[in-house]
Amino acid sequence: MTFTATCLTLYPEAFPGALGVSLLETARKNGIWALETVDIRSFSRHKHASVDDTPAGGGPGMVLRPDVAAAAIDSVELGSRPLIYMTPRGKPLTQARVREWAGGPGVVVFCGRFEGLDERVIEARQMEEVSIGDAVLAGGEIPAQYLIEACVRLIPGVLGKLASTEDESFEGDCLEYPHYTRPRVWEGRDIPDVLLSGDHAKVERWRREKSEEITQRRRPDLWSRYQRRDGEER
Repeated sequence: MTFTATCLTLYPEAFPGALGVSLLETARKNGIWALETVDIRSFSRHKHASVDDTPAGGGPGMVLRPDVAAAAIDSVELGSRPLIYMTPRGKPLTQARVREWAGGPGVVVFCGRFEGLDERVIEARQMEEVSIGDAVLAGGEIPAQYLIEACVRLIPGVLGKLASTEDESFEGDCLEYPHYTRPRVWEGRDIPDVLLSGDHAKVERWRREKSEEITQRRRPDLWSRYQRRDGEER
């Protein structure tokens, strides 16, 4: 089974974008995963190929038409893949959700534009609304690439032996510890002695402590969840 990401977008030329470089592109060329794009505009029946209209009830901006959007969605064979709509009002993307998708057949991602997508399509096609953060972008193409990269890098064979995905931020509800490399001294700053000690137990303890310290300081929400989970495991 090849993990396949299908992106419905008004701008197919935005892809592969960041997905087309480095190890991700090598893995795609080797058939470990696949990327497809569907041009939403090609499903417009309007003589000028318009895909949007004014919002019901008035207000600024435009809204993606339900007939055009639904026709584009219905052209894709979903199978058991989730149909995801990238939107600031969606549920925050989590590493746990990414890991779940990465273990499946792939994802179908609808990239929004303008003021958004007609609500009736979201309801009728049972789209899962997902957000990558509390900020608003011009469209869903960058969020879609963000989501897809997060999934693809977890697929066995994509990163090879160059990286581990077990000790990263959000795995176990903690942010990742700091990293260092040569030179030993740079602009008067030293690599912590413990990392050069050769004592693996001390290194692991230092990394855990730093991970907890950073999480507590920067992400109190994660820290609270981590403490609850840690307490339950004990």
